[in-house]
Amino acid sequence: MGFLMAFWRSKKTKADDALAQKSLDGSGASEGPPDDQPANESDDTPQEGLSPEVEPTTPRAPTKSDSEVSSGGLFSKMRGALSKTRQALSTDIRDLFKAEGRLVDDEFLEELFSRLIRTDMGVASAEAIRDDVATRLRARVVSLKEVLETITQQTQSMLMQESVGIHYTESGPTVILVVGVNGSGKTTSIGKLANHLHKSGKKVVLGAGDTFRAAAVEQLTVWAGRIGCEIVTGKPEADPASVAYQTVDKALSIGADIAIIDTAGRLQTQVNLMQQLEKIRRVVGNKIETAPHEVLLVLDATAGQNAISQAQGFSDAAGCTGIVLAKLDGSAKGGVILPIREKFQLPVKFVGLGEGVDDIAAFDAAAFAKALFEQ
Repeated sequence: MGFLMAFWRSKKTKADDALAQKSLDGSGASEGPPDDQPANESDDTPQEGLSPEVEPTTPRAPTKSDSEVSSGGLFSKMRGALSKTRQALSTDIRDLFKAEGRLVDDEFLEELFSRLIRTDMGVASAEAIRDDVATRLRARVVSLKEVLETITQQTQSMLMQESVGIHYTESGPTVILVVGVNGSGKTTSIGKLANHLHKSGKKVVLGAGDTFRAAAVEQLTVWAGRIGCEIVTGKPEADPASVAYQTVDKALSIGADIAIIDTAGRLQTQVNLMQQLEKIRRVVGNKIETAPHEVLLVLDATAGQNAISQAQGFSDAAGCTGIVLAKLDGSAKGGVILPIREKFQLPVKFVGLGEGVDDIAAFDAAAFAKALFEQ
């Protein structure tokens, strides 16, 4: 088997890499009622479920993992991901300065407030930043640099959080459920997170719990093959809770450190599907009493204010413990992270910084704020 696996890897097509990096989190088949049929584990052959008809594409150039970059490197990646938001912000705020300096008065503060709102940071967050600028700088003639430094400090303060990264259980596998709406980048984020944890020395098992969408299972299978971790899959339209149970069972049997379970994309208003999430939580809790240890909500940064209603619904129904902010590099609305933090007090655990397998990082408030406003 070892020889066959090595042979398979040597024959791995460029199309596999392209499929793994391409987000397939678009709308798929809607979920039906669970059939309570036990999930079938994969035979650990990463090619399972791949479509042979995918045309080969030029593979993406390799990128450094987070473990290979310094804090300066992480800031550089964060800065690159936030370039659209930063460019829009700096242009808007720079327009407030017609000369070398500007008097900080009521007119200036209201103009600043309107510019901040455009990043989707919300009224409360924009007001807090504006009021901090007023407290520090009112009645002074200031430069653009002084204003941006003040805004950066306040933003960093607002984003500070106690919990960053995964809370690991003291013994046995740490069970992570990943939830989100269709198209949020959920399955791609799971692949990146699994790769990130695998590179940090953790033994990871993936569970393809989105059994009603074949593309999600195929994509996650490709990720598992690339990363070199095990995956548990079920029959098409099998009960997602049974896949979750089998995933935790597999993690226990092989001594894995982490089990990451994908779930079907759903809207926060779909009550029956939210009840399905509760069933999954119950089932894994029967296997490991304290599980799930993390419930990560994947939010699409390009969704702007819609991401807030998503966070509200999932936070209430799924007991979310943290957020993965995906597609940060594709949005000019990166400020949405501020109202999410302020409203729900959910820690942002990870941010997606690009399309590559290594383009995910543990959230850093200082780096984020600096990358958002620094010229």
